Amino acid sequence: MTEKRLPLWLHKKIPNKSFFVEKVLSCHGVNTVCEAAKCPNRLECFSQKTATFLALGPFCTRACQFCSIPFSKSPSLPDPQEPLQIALSIKDLGLQHAVITMVTRDDLPDQGAQHIKKILQEISKQMPLTTKEVLLSDFSGQFFLLDTILEEKPEVVNHNIETTRALTPKIRSKALYERSLDLLRYVKQSKKAVFVKSGLMVGLGETIDEVKETLVDLYTAGCDIITIGQYLQSSPKNLPPKEFIPLSTFALLEEFGYSLGVKKIFSGPFVRSSYHAASIFSKN
Repeated sequence: MTEKRLPLWLHKKIPNKSFFVEKVLSCHGVNTVCEAAKCPNRLECFSQKTATFLALGPFCTRACQFCSIPFSKSPSLPDPQEPLQIALSIKDLGLQHAVITMVTRDDLPDQGAQHIKKILQEISKQMPLTTKEVLLSDFSGQFFLLDTILEEKPEVVNHNIETTRALTPKIRSKALYERSLDLLRYVKQSKKAVFVKSGLMVGLGETIDEVKETLVDLYTAGCDIITIGQYLQSSPKNLPPKEFIPLSTFALLEEFGYSLGVKKIFSGPFVRSSYHAASIFSKN
């Protein structure tokens, strides 16, 4: 199979002012999803002195077909120093809005909920005015575990549905489409987050109607913010994209989302869950 050539709208200028962020991350020994997932925006974000932190270690207990984060059935126990080091990194970077994502930890009795809570507490201690956004796993459907995190009242709670109903079994390891919707609904009904957020990728073989169905499902579940981005293959072991979605289609999906009543749709080829998260939050 020949490799698909990237269209012009997927060519990106590479900034070269990322040294400060890299120094801070190295100093505190913290992981970022920017690097682990080989995000195409990482140098741009680093040059703007921001990053998205990856909690609970560098290994995930699931092996989703689209993700380049390393897989392990039995990763090391969470580092007890990680909450403080993440908070100190946020302080050194002077972040007004901090985004914390997590690897899935099916191996832990609480799926990592207490650890995420400690991170949020440390951020509040070190940077009390910084707003907090968490991008969570599905906790294997044990939604009561979310209460531990929701008690800290993060301003934004995000859980990515990733793709359409039909493609979920093909590209998401152990995840269920309806379970993701149920989680978002659970967070919304808790009334402990200012905004509920989710995101999906396009270009994996889904139809426009299937994407629209997913947007309806996310809105019905209570999502205030939805991100839509082009799927790009980050390593040879990951699925290749089926197609590159034109800019006009991203605009169409954005318009459709707003027509449903979604508060904020961020739709474009380089959009990722935490891309420009601070500006999305401030505008809402």
